[in-house]
Amino acid sequence: MNAYPIQPYAQLPYVDPAFLLNGGNVRRETIPQGRYGARSDLTALTTQVMLSVAIVLQKDDLITSLTFRSGGTAANTPTNWWFALYSSAATPALLGQTADQTSTAWAADEEKTVALATPKRISEAGVYYVSIMMKATTPVSLAGIALDHAELSTGIVTGQKLLACTSGSSLTDTAPATIATPTAVVNIPYAVAS
Repeated sequence: MNAYPIQPYAQLPYVDPAFLLNGGNVRRETIPQGRYGARSDLTALTTQVMLSVAIVLQKDDLITSLTFRSGGTAANTPTNWWFALYSSAATPALLGQTADQTSTAWAADEEKTVALATPKRISEAGVYYVSIMMKATTPVSLAGIALDHAELSTGIVTGQKLLACTSGSSLTDTAPATIATPTAVVNIPYAVAS
């Protein structure tokens, strides 16, 4: 009997098999194919605007940190950057944020894993959002995938959640309380919640 039956992505989010080598810690990823699917170098960030990407989390997942990977462009003179976790509500609410990384350098082709200020236990399965914001002369590019049309990010049948969106402006050290007035985008960054 197969100990790991194959199930549709809609029922079970992609879990990197490497978690089995990491003490069984849960790793949830924003792209169903995981690292295999993150083929693009995305110019996805606009300085001081938050970019959020959908991630499926399961009940009782304990999220302690968030990870994004830069593409071929390093951050040029960052002054603020952070990651955040948002709820699965119709207007997603802030569940947790990392410390502001201020001027910490972020090189090209480098992953950054940053701990949430307070770990978050997920109370119900659903589509949540992981977010990134960078204030910099030039923000990092991000590894991920690019859709052909923003409408695909919005959804093509009733009930589908946004895949990725931008929101906010003039952001600095604090994540907004909600993802308000989201704008669907074609860039889907690869991120990991663990």
